Amino acid sequence: MPEGRAIAPAPAYAVVTWEQLHRDARSLAASLVTHHFTGIVAVSRGGLIPAAIVARELECRLVETISVISYAEEAGSAGAPRIIKAAAAAGDGTGFLIVDDLVDRGDTARAVKAALPNAFFACLYAKPAGRACTDVFVAEVPQDTWILFPWDTAPLFVPPLRRGDGARGEGSK
Repeated sequence: MPEGRAIAPAPAYAVVTWEQLHRDARSLAASLVTHHFTGIVAVSRGGLIPAAIVARELECRLVETISVISYAEEAGSAGAPRIIKAAAAAGDGTGFLIVDDLVDRGDTARAVKAALPNAFFACLYAKPAGRACTDVFVAEVPQDTWILFPWDTAPLFVPPLRRGDGARGEGSK
């Protein structure tokens, strides 16, 4: 029997809708309502929208950003995280809440926590390899799952398989 090449398994995807993201960000805020933060640091870019929702729910008006590049060319290939804009207003992080969308392997979270060692780190979703890097999260997702956030996707029209003329298949008119 001839040897064939191995076929890599298809990546698993989890699609997060705008509604789900909003629910999860409000859930995160609800878990933090007893804390009193001076301000919030949103990890750009994925943490921007969750941080805005959390800031609203916690009635926090001081929102700062920290910008980190950690995925080479957004293709999912990991590069060493690089802070390209510090969260100056947050100082060492004392009294601040860091908000991100996801902690994957924890590389970005470790870089942000190194810059803001006294801040509290919260995110919507955590994968097992990065879970220890966050103080609180809403849901755990499998390590091999790629999360598709609403800002990463767009609804597209797909023509029906069968058109009104009885023909089947794409390309039928």
